[in-house]
Amino acid sequence: MDIGELGARLVSRFGPDVVAWLEGVPALAGRLASRWGLLLGEPFASGASSVVVRCRWPDGTPAVLKLSPDRVLLTRQVEMLRVFAASGRVPAVLAMDAEAGATVLEEVRPGTEAEDLPQTSLPRQWGELLSALHAVAPPADWPWDLRGRCDEAFARIGRRLSEPAIRARIDQATWRRTIGRCEALLDAQTRLVLVHGDLHLGNVLDGGPSRGLIAIDPKACVGDPCFDAVDYVVAGAGHEGVEARCQRVAAACGLDGDRLYAWSRVIAPLFAIAYLTHDGPEQAIGELLTLAR
Repeated sequence: MDIGELGARLVSRFGPDVVAWLEGVPALAGRLASRWGLLLGEPFASGASSVVVRCRWPDGTPAVLKLSPDRVLLTRQVEMLRVFAASGRVPAVLAMDAEAGATVLEEVRPGTEAEDLPQTSLPRQWGELLSALHAVAPPADWPWDLRGRCDEAFARIGRRLSEPAIRARIDQATWRRTIGRCEALLDAQTRLVLVHGDLHLGNVLDGGPSRGLIAIDPKACVGDPCFDAVDYVVAGAGHEGVEARCQRVAAACGLDGDRLYAWSRVIAPLFAIAYLTHDGPEQAIGELLTLAR
């Protein structure tokens, strides 16, 4: 297991202290494989907060072993997957060790990311995914809501406004206007469902003809169902355009098109920051910044 390559994003997120944890990952994976009867395979590319390794469950089921130094986050993700399990649209949880910061999940096959699926049928498939996820009733004592999710995102991403490349394109007035739009939408929520909360194209995988789209890595919270379509819509910047994609997705998902477009204007500057960080296409950045104004 190449911990140097796999750990690059983890060091970026958690700082240099995570190196000691990374050095212990091979031994931890070995102990868990022995305890759970796993046959370990090759690692996936590292995510933002975990190391993920392909494996097989004792009965031969393709699975992944997920390890994270953020034990609280991983435990929360597993809890959210279990809540959404009734939908049939999330990976099954096969094992969990909260103290070790480890879980084994069903591997989604074929696992193609939504961005690489045929775009003609994707809006319909997205609508089917949302229908299944949003049919799950939120537990009565569910502690997370969309307002908290948005507050966390704006606080975390807003710290980056001081970076020169971002400051040159997004000023404080634009950021304050974006937060105001978000608060207005949150104040006007009517229909509340359990949303996935982080349903971008990389978190939606092809589960094959029998299962359809499968959602991974939820940040489940109670809020506006439009929120689970907005990342898909905003990803239309630089392609067919956000407005055109919004119309298609709203119709396919049975959502209020005006409200979905309003959410797109809220999320646009967050996408722009990501593109500015990773040398995204200028055409898309320009469209996103126009939306944010």
